Amino acid sequence: MNPKFSLYFAWYYGFRVIGRGSSYVIASIATPLTLLFLVFVLSRGELVEYAIIGGFVSLIASNGLTSASDAAFLRLQAKIQDLFIATSINSIDYMIGLTLSFLLFTTPGIVLYAGLSLVYHLFTIERILVLIGVLFMLALSTSAISFIIAGAIKHIRNVWGIVGILSIIMTILPPTYYPYTFLPKYVIYILAISPATPAAIILQGSFGLSPEFLAMIVVLFAETAVYLSLAKYFTRWREK
Repeated sequence: MNPKFSLYFAWYYGFRVIGRGSSYVIASIATPLTLLFLVFVLSRGELVEYAIIGGFVSLIASNGLTSASDAAFLRLQAKIQDLFIATSINSIDYMIGLTLSFLLFTTPGIVLYAGLSLVYHLFTIERILVLIGVLFMLALSTSAISFIIAGAIKHIRNVWGIVGILSIIMTILPPTYYPYTFLPKYVIYILAISPATPAAIILQGSFGLSPEFLAMIVVLFAETAVYLSLAKYFTRWREK
């Protein structure tokens, strides 16, 4: 393990990008904010608290999934992994560094949604702790999915379409912007293949917006472990 490399890489590729590429930051929060506005208008404000909490989930999940394009670009075009293979850095260090960088990149969006949560008096100490834990698990699981996708891609042009489709299916369809109680249970379990579904349901319960659904805690932990294991197995570290 090389935590120093992971932290430096996260700082360079995640935090510094916020200043160098502000348009990317705006693009990453445009969809969650647009959906928040639509929910506010269509529900006449009744479901806006769901959309605010769901915005945290959507922001982390969509950035985690779309990071597959970055991982594929760095492997196929920039060939950056070829540089690391000759050093003591291993695939785990690289995956941790990239995951932390994606998490840092979402900082402006998280601050914005934290401000909205304060305006609507959604925060308590217990809720903040649950939110941090759930978002951390979500970042790990969605980044793991992105590594699996990036490892399977053979040409960079294929990744944009795949990531776009997955981002919609795995972040918009799940109950991130509406109460999960609107859905039949069998639909919830189908949508639970996306980590955004258990994350959103856990937060709706912990923030007092919907009844608690404790089975989703087990689902989120299990999915995170499974996706991380698959990512470790399928991530292509050396080109054949």
